[in-house]
Amino acid sequence: MASAKLFSLEGKVAIITGAASGMGLATAKLFLDLGASVYGVDISKGPTELASSPAFDFLQIDLRQKGAPERVVRECQQAFGGRVDALLNIAGVMDTSNSVDTLDEDQWNKIIAVNLTAPTMLSKHVVNACLAQGTGGTIVNISSKAGISGSVAGVAYTASKHGIIGLTKNVAFRFRYQKIRCNAICPGGFTTNITQSIDRTQIDQEATKLIEPVIKLHQEGYMDNAASPVHIASLCAYLVSDAGSEVNGAIIPVDNAWSCI
Repeated sequence: MASAKLFSLEGKVAIITGAASGMGLATAKLFLDLGASVYGVDISKGPTELASSPAFDFLQIDLRQKGAPERVVRECQQAFGGRVDALLNIAGVMDTSNSVDTLDEDQWNKIIAVNLTAPTMLSKHVVNACLAQGTGGTIVNISSKAGISGSVAGVAYTASKHGIIGLTKNVAFRFRYQKIRCNAICPGGFTTNITQSIDRTQIDQEATKLIEPVIKLHQEGYMDNAASPVHIASLCAYLVSDAGSEVNGAIIPVDNAWSCI
């Protein structure tokens, strides 16, 4: 196979959550450029710059709604010839960095519902679709530096992102013989809508102390080359392409060696 074709996404149908902005939008754009058909999903309105593309369709939906993940997969199949080849679980929400002693139950339920339950149920329906097709498939989950550490976020976000890693490893192992691959990316800190939306006034004093090591890393230059959304999009494309066909069950930090400290 020619090297250029290894990285092509021609003919693949991908569901991308969080596609209205940030990592999700960057991934949708790159996948379209590489020849994929993209079914974007977000709680916000769809990106106008992609609306004219015949290879792009979009569903505005709250993935916490009962039946929403199943609907996403069904309507993707209806839009693109009855198939789905890839799922990019990118949508997510931050917490307010509370530790367990000050945890608000409503916030816990929201974080787990968006960051863990929705990706899990989407994975269920995409795996079943891929099994029915008999052609294999790929799932890429966005975890976080908080998914491999306990020191960079609140308890709800940390638990949700650790859960994503468990989901990734279990799906990868259980469906390896059906050629359904599942990998996770763990970005370090960088600016997207999810981080800009944090209400700093709701972060308690203990949580403020939690963030200080991250600020120090910025001051010392460790984060000077932190990943942008397009870096994450490029890794997603590699993992979905034939070039990444032997990568399965991998947990990949993208944090300029932050996780090495």
